[in-house]
Amino acid sequence: MANILRRPVLLLTVAAVLFSTAPVSNSIPFILFHGIGDKCSGGVSNFTQLLSNLSASPGSCLEIGNGEIDTWFMPLMHQANEACEKVKMMKELSQGYNIVAQSQGNLVARGLIEFCDDAPPVINYVSLGGPHAGIAAIPKCSSGPICAIAEDLMKLEIYNDFVQDHIAPSGYVKIPGEMTKYLDHSKYLPKLNNERPDQRNSTFKNRFMSLHNLVLVMFQNDTTLVPKETSWFGYYTDDGFDSLLSTQQTKLYIEDWIGLKALDDVGKVKYVSVSGDHLMIAYNDVVKYVVPYLMA
Repeated sequence: MANILRRPVLLLTVAAVLFSTAPVSNSIPFILFHGIGDKCSGGVSNFTQLLSNLSASPGSCLEIGNGEIDTWFMPLMHQANEACEKVKMMKELSQGYNIVAQSQGNLVARGLIEFCDDAPPVINYVSLGGPHAGIAAIPKCSSGPICAIAEDLMKLEIYNDFVQDHIAPSGYVKIPGEMTKYLDHSKYLPKLNNERPDQRNSTFKNRFMSLHNLVLVMFQNDTTLVPKETSWFGYYTDDGFDSLLSTQQTKLYIEDWIGLKALDDVGKVKYVSVSGDHLMIAYNDVVKYVVPYLMA
């Protein structure tokens, strides 16, 4: 997952970000989850405001912990739990809300959907470059000492308990050929995806199946996610990197561990492919593939 610390570069016009003045209506609110190494201020704040302006829906970025550092060092289960508690305290979401999530933020968003008890319902969920089926390469640091420390720890032993308990992306590194270690020691993704045969949870599946629309956006030139098809729940075969399974060829889909097939069968899943590198989404694609699901 090379260069995952790079901030999202959104190909949006300055006028659209700064000068759009569409009034916010009484429509369904949305929340946004940013990716690893990012924070709700800066470019993410501009993107959130753009989505709100274009959809005429109230929106906010939900920060977990201190933002940038905790995206690396707070375990994903803790991040999902914090998101759960914050969402339940937001009265404006009590009748239901939509989600937009970027990169690793998708695993927090899905944890919120699946694990959070007594939470308001999520109606539409738009995933931008989410590592839903895992990543097959340890993230490579591209800036600063924080990510370098995390990278070095993960290189020691990705399925070590200490690493799993302290480095967030270790929870979704899924190395083909090491499935036994992954299922035995990975502390987040196997639970999220109902991968362990003796621990499948129908409640998690039912909550995921309750979505009205699931929009999975994959970036055609994505080199940050390995493989990029993980954005659609596609992944390598268990025994190595030679063969890549499409979404519909995976056991997760065929045996419907999380309800993805059930959603797909009734036309609620949209598989979207856009040009550009990881999270580099063009303005026209935002208007076409994101905004409509914040207006419903």
